[in-house]
Amino acid sequence: MLALLTESWTWYAVTWLVVIARVFSRKLLVGSFKQMQVEDILMLIAMLADTVLVVAMNIVADTSSNLIDPADTTVLDAANVALREYGSKVVLVVEQMQCLTIWLVKACLLLMYSRLTMNLKQRVAVKVVAIYAVVGFVVMEILYLAVWCRPFNQYWAIPPNNVQCSAATNHLITNLVLNISSDIMIMLIPMPILLQSSLPLKKKLILSAIFLLGCFTIFSALLSKYYSFTEPFGSSWTFWYIRESSTALITANLPATWTLIRHHFHLSSFNHKSSARTTGGNLSSGFRAGYPNNRHGSRLHSTAGGGTRNGGGSRSADEDALELGTTDSQERINKTYMMPLQIYKQQEVQVEVQISFLADGGSKGGSPGRARDGVTTTIAGGGR
Repeated sequence: MLALLTESWTWYAVTWLVVIARVFSRKLLVGSFKQMQVEDILMLIAMLADTVLVVAMNIVADTSSNLIDPADTTVLDAANVALREYGSKVVLVVEQMQCLTIWLVKACLLLMYSRLTMNLKQRVAVKVVAIYAVVGFVVMEILYLAVWCRPFNQYWAIPPNNVQCSAATNHLITNLVLNISSDIMIMLIPMPILLQSSLPLKKKLILSAIFLLGCFTIFSALLSKYYSFTEPFGSSWTFWYIRESSTALITANLPATWTLIRHHFHLSSFNHKSSARTTGGNLSSGFRAGYPNNRHGSRLHSTAGGGTRNGGGSRSADEDALELGTTDSQERINKTYMMPLQIYKQQEVQVEVQISFLADGGSKGGSPGRARDGVTTTIAGGGR
């Protein structure tokens, strides 16, 4: 079928474009392909499943199965039976690859949300939805592979002894309920965080638009099942299967491409709101956050006029490496510590260096005109 062939491979190309952008964006963020996280690997596996899905779907579009139209008067000879058996097996592959692709995307999103909601109350919701998605997938697969159609080889029998082995209505209903309900739950998780954030309205709308692409995924899932029920012998459902899996993959990968976009177009940080400044000569500062993997805790050190105070000791090479300028990017911090940057507190620190000269005879035992250096440090500003 030319229409399906054109549309499916177009979706496939766009999806791979977004996924490749995600991979290189993640590489920029973590510093190396070896540092890729679990969801990055799962997303590549999902793309492999989607590849099989697209290839198999185009075979299904041009091949008959054991779902036989009563109006079809074709004689079931040996050649026709063999062809329908082959088509039925490919339909089985399509259904499994569709389920695998969609649920791998759910897993990737939930893993991402798990880190984003660390130390937040929304993480409980992430765990609940994750359990629901995993249990739902396992139950759906058990029902499809071991309950709805027995024995299993009836899925490609011509004709089958049970309508569930050809039309699979029970499976489609189960899939529809578990798929859409978990999609809605996953979409709702980041909404409270997004609405309560201090991002400008324009940026909130951009993020909301990306997340709302998930609504089209749900719409596609509904229509794929609708046409499976109302036009079981037609081909409309094949288009919506491809659209559902493709939009799910694109929606899940788009947010992860921001680092690459910002790096390529030299854009500022998405939540950048202010610039840093330093006064008083050669002033620099470095900060290490007290994350669980940081054995040294948090530390603030400063230098004034080229000198350094660090507990009376000399600076080591590691400490020099931790010296971060005011223009260092989040990517450099992430690559140095191999941990996500999270700002828990913002505080303004102002250091004033004063040199006072004593008048003649102003100090005991001091000679006239002798200068005494004094350093006054003032720390001002409140936490936020």
